[in-house]
Amino acid sequence: MVNTFQINYDNYISITRTQCNCIITMKSVKNLSIFQIILILFGGLILLFVVAPILSMCLSTSVKTLVKTAAEEEVYKSIWLTLWTSMVATIVFSILAVPFAYLLARKDFPFKRLICGIIDVPIVIPHSAAGIALLGVVSRNSIAGEAASKIGINFIDHPIGIMIAMAFVSLPFLINGAREGFESVPLQLEKTAYTLGASQTKVFFTISIPLAWRAILSGFVMMWGRGLSEFGTIVIIAYYPMVTAVLIYNRFTAYGLKYAQPVAVLFVIACLIIFIFLRLLSIERKKKNNLIRYK
Repeated sequence: MVNTFQINYDNYISITRTQCNCIITMKSVKNLSIFQIILILFGGLILLFVVAPILSMCLSTSVKTLVKTAAEEEVYKSIWLTLWTSMVATIVFSILAVPFAYLLARKDFPFKRLICGIIDVPIVIPHSAAGIALLGVVSRNSIAGEAASKIGINFIDHPIGIMIAMAFVSLPFLINGAREGFESVPLQLEKTAYTLGASQTKVFFTISIPLAWRAILSGFVMMWGRGLSEFGTIVIIAYYPMVTAVLIYNRFTAYGLKYAQPVAVLFVIACLIIFIFLRLLSIERKKKNNLIRYK
């Protein structure tokens, strides 16, 4: 009898809370102005514009086709090549990019605005043109190409060439993201550390980077993601071995949409899984930082 009463009471509380939430939601909708409704409508259209093509592509591809495509050696090797080259390129160039971003955030020097503009050039120029420009630097007849060939390294049609192409078009995202993160760090904290005898290196690694890590991580993810999707620059420098973007293009031109679409779906799924994992790591670290702060 007591258990029955408890169940009925819990159901009553649950229903009451649901009704209250509905009333609050309805009141919130009624309080919206025409301008806010228009903004919400525009936002919904933008989200639909982004989500609809991807969702349509995924829903129009059967699970059986995905499994069959995923078992193809050419496909999973291409996806793995794209993932690891983009990640390695991001890690290697971040060693140079993050300190450079700190310099841009903390120091004023001649031609600083010009340098910041030059950093953004790879975003603006067509990526096929970027590929031609890079080819003149890393080809076998160039100074860098000849020097690399003497030690047995060839940039053309090689994973190293792929990483260079990825880094060239995606590096601005990491530099700009890290710079904004460092600019948000209170300068007074660093000055206080200096007065206590800390070196610039210690301040950089123990104060600046820990406080700007979210912006750095965001830039890191953006650079990695942009490298994954690069096509125009890579196809000129390293058509082979095929990264996934080149493989999708190759299958589409040779066999049509039917053979290219499953590869695209698999690649999107793989990228989303890694992206969600990185976001969860970011959220988890934020929670730990908040717990430490309130202790």
